[in-house]
Amino acid sequence: MQSDFARQHPAMGAVYMQSNDRDGNQLMAFRRDATGALSGATGQHTGGFGDGTPHLPSQGSVMLTDDGRHLLLTNSGSGDLSLFDIDTSGARTTQTVATGTAPKSVTECDGLVYVLNTGDPSLTGFRLDRSGLEQIADPTPLPAADADPAQVGFSPDGTTLVVTERGANAIATYPVDDRGRLGEPHVQASCGQTPYGFAFTEDGALVVVEAFGAAKGKAAASSYVQHGADITPMSRSIGNGHSELCWAVVSNDNRYVYTTNFADSAVSRYAIGPDGRLTLDDPMAGVGMDGHTGLRDEDMTDDGRFLYAIDADSQRIFGWSVGGGGTLSPLGSWEGLPKTVAGLAAS
Repeated sequence: MQSDFARQHPAMGAVYMQSNDRDGNQLMAFRRDATGALSGATGQHTGGFGDGTPHLPSQGSVMLTDDGRHLLLTNSGSGDLSLFDIDTSGARTTQTVATGTAPKSVTECDGLVYVLNTGDPSLTGFRLDRSGLEQIADPTPLPAADADPAQVGFSPDGTTLVVTERGANAIATYPVDDRGRLGEPHVQASCGQTPYGFAFTEDGALVVVEAFGAAKGKAAASSYVQHGADITPMSRSIGNGHSELCWAVVSNDNRYVYTTNFADSAVSRYAIGPDGRLTLDDPMAGVGMDGHTGLRDEDMTDDGRFLYAIDADSQRIFGWSVGGGGTLSPLGSWEGLPKTVAGLAAS
């Protein structure tokens, strides 16, 4: 769904990342024009600190709110969350609030925000309104102390919160009540090993990518259908022949999911059927630097026309235009990223 900002300024946009700098984290922003080209990289302090390590193990450490008016960014080194206001002049920091140890993923739905703290591990909830972020409850511990969680995200209707647990090879789902508080978790074994990033279609199909412990050629994706706070597998571990599959984004028409492979810089495209079942459509729909490690966090613009991904090892952003049938055509790449770069949100 397009944000208010995108509807008012269809030729404009931006791509946001975090530097994850140990000495002072920064929000990094590139302007996007109507052709998808990026320019004018800027940086501003988040008010917190990164952990200073390359390849931050997360999905969703930087995200735009549903209305496009705010940006949320987790500071892993200082254990807090930064809130930015977004308008035609860019982004400006408005608040930094404590969350828990090593926050690495954040999600938002209709003003309800949850942060995944990976050090505890736990979930911390906030309400976002005109006055900013206000914590709504004490942090909720994850069921398994060795969960090694990767991502937190809401179902499209906001009634369920999902967490992938790499260490436990499980997916935890929490019912969310009218006050935004979490019920008891439903924990289900993942179809494949090392469940990492995930994405929902608008009608609630959940696609989870599986890294299989970085085993060569074993990367896969599974899909599930949501029934309340429970999920039922539809497609189990559909492999793409690549390695270290960790990030996922669904196309605006809900027909495809794009996944990035860290080990060889490939973007794979899976087709999503009406019932939520997956089919491997093209294992190399897009390529950053063929055979080069480093392709990571990705996102699609509000209008669904462009896909971007960061490559921490080559310190670049790669971009593709999205065509008919989900095809990807390369736009080019843009330099200037630190090796510790993490997260990506596009408008």
